[in-house]
Amino acid sequence: MAGTALRRRLSWQRAEVLALHRETQRTCRLNLRPPDWSGHLPGQHVDVRLTAPDGYTAQRSYSIASPPERPGIELIVERLEDGEVSPYLTDVLRAGDLLELRGPVGGYFVWPSGTDGPVQLIAGGSGVVPFLSMLGHHRASGGSRPVRLLYSARTVDDLIGRAELDHHPATTEVTVTLTRGAPVGWAGLTGRVDEVLLAEHTVSPEQEPQLLVCGPTGFVETVAGALIGLGHDSRRVKTERFGASGGP
Repeated sequence: MAGTALRRRLSWQRAEVLALHRETQRTCRLNLRPPDWSGHLPGQHVDVRLTAPDGYTAQRSYSIASPPERPGIELIVERLEDGEVSPYLTDVLRAGDLLELRGPVGGYFVWPSGTDGPVQLIAGGSGVVPFLSMLGHHRASGGSRPVRLLYSARTVDDLIGRAELDHHPATTEVTVTLTRGAPVGWAGLTGRVDEVLLAEHTVSPEQEPQLLVCGPTGFVETVAGALIGLGHDSRRVKTERFGASGGP
């Protein structure tokens, strides 16, 4: 079994693009059907490879946005103006096309299992994508453990996964902060995530939560440092960086 899992993880395959739709102005959600897929853990990612007619290849990694309970997989791709892969995926790719990918990859930054303690998720920008998979799994499995998500985005139009986040179960609490202005009537938070905001809107160190932080490098480093400063055990803090993404 272990050999089979390793083979599948390292083997490239062509997944059919079932559907695409615009998630935000800068992001697109891809619904894919890989022919050989044994499932994934919430938080894992896939590698996507594009090959030009002259043989040149470009490869990027994208977190899986859909929970493992759902058929196929969904990716949410943020368009980077100077990117080699994302402009093609968001502007050129069409339903019915085949996309080369391999995975699932990663076993560190995944939904914490083996405990019923609280889980604190902290996302910056497109770093919310793996958390959509985790929250979807938590909802589908009927989990009772308390989960909190603190999500920092630039504007309300940049919020990813609004449909999922607006319909979370009673055991999940979602808090959004906007860093570049809020619309009239906005009831959420504004401002960047700092130690004060974390102290007020995340699970306290005394409850010994599992903490997962995902987003641009600067955001992740700032948040992880602030969490340690608040008294959280560094061994309970896991981080994932999206280096090329713009800050929230």
